[in-house]
Amino acid sequence: MNEQLETTMKTTIRLGLALAALSTAPALAHDKHGHGNFSAGEPGDPKKPARTIEVLMNEMDYTPARIEVKRGEQIRFVLRNVGKEDHEFLLATPNENLAHAVEMKKHPHMEHDDPNGVRLAPNKTAEILWKFSKPGTFEYSCLIPDHRDYGMVGQVTVK
Repeated sequence: MNEQLETTMKTTIRLGLALAALSTAPALAHDKHGHGNFSAGEPGDPKKPARTIEVLMNEMDYTPARIEVKRGEQIRFVLRNVGKEDHEFLLATPNENLAHAVEMKKHPHMEHDDPNGVRLAPNKTAEILWKFSKPGTFEYSCLIPDHRDYGMVGQVTVK
């Protein structure tokens, strides 16, 4: 009888730990947002050549706001926040960025550690190396609450 009780208790504890781990996973996902698959292509290869495009982030726009690339082309985005507020550059489909913007409104201090996005403080610079392996129209936008709504959206057309 003691052996059966001990087995039941161990099973109950394991189940409780598993449920606890599952319940904390969504909360942790809001602190760091991770993607394994990217709609707009894939992270670039630093050993291969890339065309450099400088993108200025200001209140509330990007310069340039429209970019054309060839399918298979690798781009080194040099991102400069010339504004007075933090801004983001997140490269994805419009629908993905809209869905992500909803999450950002719930968790405005969410950190991004994805190769297709970065958040920059004023007067800071960062680079993203990206290979556009899929044709289509994609966007880069700032998902800090309300920035996208105020027009902080750019477009990449891959031909």
